[in-house]
Amino acid sequence: MDIARQHELARLLAALRRDGRQQSGLDPDLVPPDKATAYRVAQMVADALDRPVGGWKIAAMKAGLQAQLRTDSPIYGRVFAADIREAPLSVAHAAQCSPIPEVEYQARLGADLPPRDRPYTIDEVTDAVASLHPGIELAECRFIHDAAFPALPAILADGAGAGSIAYGPAIADWRTRDIAGQEVTLSCNGALRRKGSAADALDHPMVPLTWLANELSRTGIGLQAGQMISTGTLTGMLRPKPGDTYVADFGPFGRVTASYV
Repeated sequence: MDIARQHELARLLAALRRDGRQQSGLDPDLVPPDKATAYRVAQMVADALDRPVGGWKIAAMKAGLQAQLRTDSPIYGRVFAADIREAPLSVAHAAQCSPIPEVEYQARLGADLPPRDRPYTIDEVTDAVASLHPGIELAECRFIHDAAFPALPAILADGAGAGSIAYGPAIADWRTRDIAGQEVTLSCNGALRRKGSAADALDHPMVPLTWLANELSRTGIGLQAGQMISTGTLTGMLRPKPGDTYVADFGPFGRVTASYV
């Protein structure tokens, strides 16, 4: 895929984001041939939008979700600062692009994790986290989920489905508490829909965060203090309808509400 087509795809994806639009399928000549090219296009999209990047999303840490998302490794995308908001959060369903609410821990960094030659350890990454929060990621996709849905690299170029993040109050003393073992639930309009835990989905939120720190170090991007990272779904993916209200319950760690009005 030559640089001209990479820029063409970036312009298309930036325009879809600006306009809040989706499209069915993608010209095969514009589908990136691999993840590395897709992530370069995602950087071009961010440059074209000229919006501050407030954080990142991570997905597909384990094999089950990797199979659903058609990948053989975890994936990531940028989340723009304006789309990271305190809960409760309400969004217009009609303005969302194939929305998906996902229960996730959100980690806010208190120190930079810049590119470097040696890998970051999980202890170093944990030390860089200022706070950990219960949250819901409101994922989106600029491609309609139909028979023409393009291959994964096109989705990565679109930010891996990044949309909005709703986060709750910081979890007190989170380093000494059983974050991994805590059962979390997702309810819709008062009815329980899903259960899960970080132990099952991620091992621990610091595991995907360490993976991301090393991926962004390897590619010369790095992580910055103040950024919020959505560490991966604990309860899978659901399709909301207009009028749905979702409550993510993290037990003693708090509750987060997001509504599609």
